[in-house]
Amino acid sequence: MNSDTLQILISIVIYMSVVIAIGVFYAKRANKSSEEYYLGGRSLGPWVTAMSAEASDMSGWLLMGLPGVAYWCGLADAAWTAIGLAIGTYINWLIVSKRLRRYSIRVKNSITLPDFFSNRFREKKPVIMLVSSVFILIFFTVYAASCLVTCGKLFSTLFNAPYIPMMLIGALFVLLYTILGGFLAESASDFMQAIVMLTALTIIVIVSTVNAGGIGAVINNAQNIPGFLEFFNLASPTLDDAGKQIVVGGSPLFGEATPYGFLSIVSMLAWGLGYFGMPQVLLRFMAIRREKELTASRRIAMVWVVLSLGVAVFIGIIGRQLFPVEHLTKASAENIFITLATNALPALIAGFVMAGILAATISSSDSYLLIAASALSKNIFQGVVKKDANDKQIMLISRVTLVVLTAIAIVIALDETSVIFSIVSFAWAGFGATFGPLMLFSLFWKRINRAGAIAGMIGGGAMVFIWKLGIAKLGGMFAIYELLPAFIFSSVCIIVVSLLTAPPAKEIEEDFEAVRTGMGEEA
Repeated sequence: MNSDTLQILISIVIYMSVVIAIGVFYAKRANKSSEEYYLGGRSLGPWVTAMSAEASDMSGWLLMGLPGVAYWCGLADAAWTAIGLAIGTYINWLIVSKRLRRYSIRVKNSITLPDFFSNRFREKKPVIMLVSSVFILIFFTVYAASCLVTCGKLFSTLFNAPYIPMMLIGALFVLLYTILGGFLAESASDFMQAIVMLTALTIIVIVSTVNAGGIGAVINNAQNIPGFLEFFNLASPTLDDAGKQIVVGGSPLFGEATPYGFLSIVSMLAWGLGYFGMPQVLLRFMAIRREKELTASRRIAMVWVVLSLGVAVFIGIIGRQLFPVEHLTKASAENIFITLATNALPALIAGFVMAGILAATISSSDSYLLIAASALSKNIFQGVVKKDANDKQIMLISRVTLVVLTAIAIVIALDETSVIFSIVSFAWAGFGATFGPLMLFSLFWKRINRAGAIAGMIGGGAMVFIWKLGIAKLGGMFAIYELLPAFIFSSVCIIVVSLLTAPPAKEIEEDFEAVRTGMGEEA
């Protein structure tokens, strides 16, 4: 191990030690009860709520996946995705956050998303709870796998070590940390990690822009690549039979620009729909200490999101000038952030910037694993299998679940050629289509009933698989991102089934009206 590598390792160890200290600090409180462990006793302040929601949402794909897309094929794909995410973030905080927090307290002080949906419809047989928990287990395991891929790529690139052992080390750390501290530790560390992520992005974009000769030089280089710096065209790397970009005379070869049409734009903007069904974000709305503080949280979150997404996209553009032939495959392109950091900064500082990637990964994977574990232990085990289960039994099942889910995520993450952006996009579509329409209709349509809710979840979740694995292969207009058609199909299922079956009971409508009119809302 050379001196630079050692300094990077020292920086990462220091960072990881701080994260572990946070977990230890909150461990005692987290283990008081399942409500403390899963929702932090609804005690989050506006800054922690906002920053932890966005850090857990963005994950390692913000520092690796999104810059990788911009580096590989230019501005259009990455920029329209970022715009869709920014719009979705704003609307979610604006219309969902306050009503969800109020509603979750109204319906039996619900502390998980399956809890909320089940209590919202006053279920006697917990079908909604069971179905929603199963979908959470499926999609969050896939999500966690994307985080482990990030860890593996990061450590193997930094330390020139085999991918699989590095991925396993990252998985072990994430597992131990999640078991230790629960939701409060997760949220507190996510707040810190959000700061680290934005700082890391900002440092890299400033230093790299200077090294590239200024913004003008970066733009000039990008404009020389057909379609690279356009919103309505896409750059097309010329590939050999092995899928690697061809290099001629020391320069990467590109074909003619590919038109980026209306359907492609709509497809990328549809990423914003995912927010309405994203458990790790929705839980923050439920966990804030006072409803009125959500306005401040929204403003903080939007500043962080716009800055982070914009800088991440620009990093990919800069990378094409500074290291045009460093990454010749789509999977390798996701390492451009690491390449820029290790070449532009002193090793010790680069190590702390690398901690930004680790921060993003940990902030997401612990959220995913914790919510998935709560779905099985709190909602399936206590809600269906053993209704008289005490907190000690729930916590035991939760930790066993964490180990099992991590093992499954490891299996999914074994392929080092996996593209982080692609894994995340599938899981994102799954949550957006399964829970997004149901959340919106549950909060804003009094006529929705239990049958419609079940139909919407199953229809949306199933359509993600059907579209991705079947219909999308037809190409053309059917190649649109699976979230959009699945979201629409779920909404149709909810409306049609609700209208064809009996209206909700009077007490359910009373709950809805009380929440709508703000009864019980804090001053």
